[in-house]
Amino acid sequence: MPQLNPNPWFFIMMISWFTYSMIIQPKLLSLISMNSPSSKTSTTTTPTPWTWPWT
Repeated sequence: MPQLNPNPWFFIMMISWFTYSMIIQPKLLSLISMNSPSSKTSTTTTPTPWTWPWT
């Protein structure tokens, strides 16, 4: 089975990764908004003990 010539395919792969890394990825990352951390303090609740009928 003959092997493919890597010269044109390597160039196509490099151009596509360059396009993704430099052009598409920054545009996509600017659309995603991360949730900012809230300044609300967390409240801890104490659990009520279970009342066992046989004790």
